[in-house]
Parts: sequence; C-alpha cells; structure tokens
Amino acid sequence: MSLRHALLGLLAERPSSGYDLMKLFDTTLANVWRATQSQVYGELTRMTDAGLVDVSAEGPRGRKEYTLRPEGRTELQRWLTTPAQPQPLRSEWMLRVFFLGLLPTDQARAQLVRIAEAEAEQITELEGLLASRDWAGDPLSVSGRLVLEYGLRGSAMKREWARWALEQMPGDRQPPAGADAP
Repeated sequence: MSLRHALLGLLAERPSSGYDLMKLFDTTLANVWRATQSQVYGELTRMTDAGLVDVSAEGPRGRKEYTLRPEGRTELQRWLTTPAQPQPLRSEWMLRVFFLGLLPTDQARAQLVRIAEAEAEQITELEGLLASRDWAGDPLSVSGRLVLEYGLRGSAMKREWARWALEQMPGDRQPPAGADAP
C-alpha cells in the first residue's frame, strides 16, 4: 500500500484539504497506515504534479483543497484491482519472542504478559472507536468498519496467543551459559 493510494481513496469520497485529509487519516486509517503531516503534504504536491489531483480551491493561510482528477480515479482503480504483492514479514515482537529462551523464565514471561496487556489495551481502544460513530452509510464508513473488525480480531488473536504462550513456558531456568542476564 502506498500513501498515494490512500490519499486517492480518501479524495474519491470528496474534495479535501491537507488538514482534512490528516483528520480523516487519524479517524479512519491510523490503525492500518500511519502518515505524518509532512508526508501527506509532500505527496499531495507530487500527486498534483503528476496530474492525479487538482487544487480546486485556495483559502486563507495557503489552505488548498484537492479534487481527484479522472487520471487519479483511474490510478486508484488500477491499484485496487491489481493483486497485492506479498510483503516480507518483519515483526519485531515475534523476533523478540523467538529469542525469549535467552532470558530467565520470569523475564520471558514478563515479555509475554506485556504482549497480552498491550493487545488488551488495543482492543479497548478499537472498541471505543467502534462505539464512537455510525459505521453505516457512506462507502468509507463501511470499509472502515471492515478494517476495524480486522484489527479487533487480530488483537484478540494476539492476546490469546500470548496467554497460550505463557502456559507453554517451561519451569524456572537460567539463560544459556555465556548469556548475560540483564
């Protein structure tokens, strides 16, 4: 996924300023794609230069409203209908889990407890987001609800996995010889 395609998708719903797009990102896409203000504004400039969007209005303090051009809609359609390329899995938390055997049992268990607790917090946050708005009606709300459900289910699975992993931990052990205990 690219920032460009995320912005094209948001602009497909309605013309928006960079500020409006940042707010939309925070309320709809923040759990799947994060973007900074400088990234969004930089990409809007590149999309304008590429002929994918137009600046349809300019307001006070340099505020620009962007509108999707037919070329932008075509690019969005192309991206949406092209199969996604597999991305290499890179998970820092799973890498840490892989090496838990290098820690004393109590520290390894504490790492798993932290994973379970972090996922429980994520579930609470996502449930709050779920309750905060009406998810019916416009296409972005319907799609946003689908993505939110994916996040809820993924966090629930990760939390349950961490609880299961705690049960799998062997009895007290010391780190392997030569490993320094922190």
